[in-house]
Amino acid sequence: MKAVITVVGKDTVGILAKISSFCANHNVNVTDVTQTILQDMFCMIMMCDISKIDCDFGVFVDTAAEIGTQNNLRVHVMHEDIFNSMHRI
Repeated sequence: MKAVITVVGKDTVGILAKISSFCANHNVNVTDVTQTILQDMFCMIMMCDISKIDCDFGVFVDTAAEIGTQNNLRVHVMHEDIFNSMHRI
């Protein structure tokens, strides 16, 4: 099982480290990352393997969003099945 994590916000030091540490703490493996800085905006998409996640997926989603709020970021976690369904024509 996979999940897509998106992070958007004003660029600051340590954003990637905070989100990847959060994933590691819940046994979520980051398999692919792309990130860029658009003017002063940090934008990142992560593909993650959630097959060994150590908590309820809903709790993971809510906690990630809260970490985002605490750091003035928008962090959104979406299960791969939902992501694929949304982008199917």
